Amino acid sequence: MIPYSRQNIDQADIEAVVAVLQSDWLTQGPSIERFEAAMAAHHEAQHAVAVCNATAALHIACLAVDLGPGDWLWTTPNTFVASANCARYCGANVDFVDIDPHTWNLCADALEAKLITAEQAGRLPKVVVPVAFSGQSCDMARIKLLAQRYGFIVIEDASHAVGASYLGRPVGCGDYADMTIFSFHPVKIITTGEGGMVLTNRAELAERLRSLRSHGITRNPEQMFEPCHGPWYYQQTELGYNYRLTDIQAALGLSQLQKLDQFVARRRELAAHYDLLLADLPLQLPARQQGAESAWHLYVVRLKLGQILKTHKAVFEGLRAAGIGVNLHYIPVHTQPYYRALGFKDGDFPNAEAYYREALSLPMFAGLEDEQIGQVIQQLQTLIQD
Repeated sequence: MIPYSRQNIDQADIEAVVAVLQSDWLTQGPSIERFEAAMAAHHEAQHAVAVCNATAALHIACLAVDLGPGDWLWTTPNTFVASANCARYCGANVDFVDIDPHTWNLCADALEAKLITAEQAGRLPKVVVPVAFSGQSCDMARIKLLAQRYGFIVIEDASHAVGASYLGRPVGCGDYADMTIFSFHPVKIITTGEGGMVLTNRAELAERLRSLRSHGITRNPEQMFEPCHGPWYYQQTELGYNYRLTDIQAALGLSQLQKLDQFVARRRELAAHYDLLLADLPLQLPARQQGAESAWHLYVVRLKLGQILKTHKAVFEGLRAAGIGVNLHYIPVHTQPYYRALGFKDGDFPNAEAYYREALSLPMFAGLEDEQIGQVIQQLQTLIQD
């Protein structure tokens, strides 16, 4: 089976982890700060806060801007459920903005239209979470202008986009978002096993994020509500969580980061191969947004079902049976039973629903070999042309 994605671990990664295992610190040690500093420097951001996974990162990012009951968070329906669930963890309401039918990202035109209506109804969002689907940014410059006009916070879910760039700057630099979320799950661009990070240029947000990831506890006397009792003393100043990353994971992440540019370059090479070899098949290939250089976490195609004799399901199952580990990203979040119970229904976001009926995620990872990509193309061609 050729998987749709997988981690790329080498001897340097193993040695980095072993070095931590042989050290005095397995967690809350110096590897965390080194990883954070390296990620901030690579992405030209002022602050980086590492956590145990990207869902935790989204959660504390929402908490850091005091999202809560009565507030609204908007995101795209074409994402993993965490992009919406983070609002529900805070007791806030969720709504969605339909996708662009070409880029499959949150549509800036649809966002503007929805904001106009929401302003008239007095129900503007406090937070908007644009998702860099497959590794390509949304129209973040336009979204920033809308944020300035309508007063919402931008939390970019760039879980797919470590190593991507937008308008010549690294995703995560903070030019267009108040906070940017990265994921280090094994199928992502680089991995810590499980892990996530929040990047921001706002010092007060970084300070709050660090508190929230560690029980709301501080050892800084300047942040305490009464005089410090001594060097052993700490205070819990708010309700936080145990969302810390370990030094073991951070060491792996720091080692992986040294290969990030190499990983992204290979993914872009693979995407170019797919583009060339699939050009004549009845497929809609992924579109490039001007100014956005994708990290290519995913390579997704849409079947032109009117030109294919097989169903979407038959093509998917046929590829799996042939040893091609395709996947589907994503089932529209608003169609999940939990969100249907909140009042969402079929037809609410037609572009995302149409996309779902046609989408296939083809294998894409830095270790994918040219011979394997040939097998993927051959099996796909055989299935959709029979």
